[in-house]
Amino acid sequence: MSKLALLGGQPLRRKPFPIYRTLGEEEKQAVLAVLDRGVLSQFLGTWSPDFNGGPEIRALEKEWADYFGVRHAVAMNSATSCLYAGVGAAHIGPGDEVIVSPYTMSASASAALVYGGIPVFADIDPNTFCLDPASIRRCISPRTRAIIAVDIFGHPAAFDEIMAIAREHTLVVIEDSAQAPGAKLGGKYAGTLADMGVFSLNYHKTIHCGEGGVIVTDDDAYADRLRLIRNHAEAVVKAKGHREPDALVNMLGFNYRMTEIEAAIARQQLKKLERLLEPRIAAAGYLAEQLAAIPGLSAPRTVAGARHGYYVFAIKYDAARIGLPRARFVEALRAEGIPIGMGYVEPLYLQPMYQQRIAIGRHGFPFTEARPEAVRYERGLCPVAEAMHFESLLTTDLCHADIAQSDLDDFVAGIRKVIDHRNALMEAA
Repeated sequence: MSKLALLGGQPLRRKPFPIYRTLGEEEKQAVLAVLDRGVLSQFLGTWSPDFNGGPEIRALEKEWADYFGVRHAVAMNSATSCLYAGVGAAHIGPGDEVIVSPYTMSASASAALVYGGIPVFADIDPNTFCLDPASIRRCISPRTRAIIAVDIFGHPAAFDEIMAIAREHTLVVIEDSAQAPGAKLGGKYAGTLADMGVFSLNYHKTIHCGEGGVIVTDDDAYADRLRLIRNHAEAVVKAKGHREPDALVNMLGFNYRMTEIEAAIARQQLKKLERLLEPRIAAAGYLAEQLAAIPGLSAPRTVAGARHGYYVFAIKYDAARIGLPRARFVEALRAEGIPIGMGYVEPLYLQPMYQQRIAIGRHGFPFTEARPEAVRYERGLCPVAEAMHFESLLTTDLCHADIAQSDLDDFVAGIRKVIDHRNALMEAA
């Protein structure tokens, strides 16, 4: 094989890999229909027939609930808004502890801070990268009120164990399934495995409407609170008849409302979910098969009874077996035109907000409300997450519906080329 591009040779691939596209004529016609009606949003922030939005919002929520087999679906302007509303609906308040993952998008943890709660970071499982139930148990204290468990990269978290822990300690569980629409565990859809479940419709997700999110639940009371928080709750509770102190908790509302255009697009995208997910699973299966023949690289694992959504294809890298530092390996691959990342996100507790305990206002709230043990955010807190991010994990988003067999073959060929030239790489270092 030719000389490595990093060492002056020709790159294996010169053309960009295909961009993932999910929008088509169906979405265009749906948007035009909304424009013809002339109503782009029908929400009113008063207790009225339009409090819960217009026809596209209501249709999306019904179709989403029917598809995923839940009682309630509440559409919002982002999955972040859904997470925040979910924490609010769960009655989280100042000093309450919420067990979260360190290895996920920041909002999955900062949602607790919005209501004065304290994020407590449990470690992740080294194979699924989701929260480790044993680590969750070690984090529970008398002040623990909730768990936010993330279906990271598209693999459902260990919800059988997580929900058993939650029931034992009377905790609310929110499932962040932003990356896992259509994934399953034990025959049930990801997003429906906890008390509340959050889906993302952000532009780079499996299905999307640009920006948007949906939160689902089978609990009538949670659903009511979610709809109130979405739409200026404090202005509505009196007319709705909420006067008891407990009913007013976290009823400081927001504007988390989705537009009619976004809802119309999301309705069409939902119809495509299965046919957009199947190619991801097929592509991931092919890559896993190819990587199995390369010592030192481990493809994503799927636990028994689960269906992976492969939002990200995560590879574990063994530098000792490969014979190259991970950074050098990635540098060489990128020079060959192969898209690959090192790690995912730096463990969240290393962000300045946690390191300096400054979030809301100047005086450290809500960290000032916490037990000292709950705000241990030092390096070494979650050793598995840190090892994955700083040493072992490689990521790519190539497993999607627009990837061809030849693209996947180029990805594998790039890896093989770099490994075949590892000695030259080390000599040149």
